[in-house]
Amino acid sequence: MLTLRKKKNWSQKDVVDLLKLRVGITISESYYGMIETGVRNPSLSVAVGLSELYKVNPATLFLEINTKKKTKA
Repeated sequence: MLTLRKKKNWSQKDVVDLLKLRVGITISESYYGMIETGVRNPSLSVAVGLSELYKVNPATLFLEINTKKKTKA
């Protein structure tokens, strides 16, 4: 999602504000940051809302989050 957000030149606050205005989903900036870095996985409704905002398939968001998440060896 970081790549998608940067392409649109949005801050995390912009995403949170747009998510509320355009999709009707309220999350905190902190929670969004955790989703973006792979610390937290979004609920289905948040993932769908973000996919609508970014105009991508929800699976794209999950794949990007899961593949960038660091694993312990």
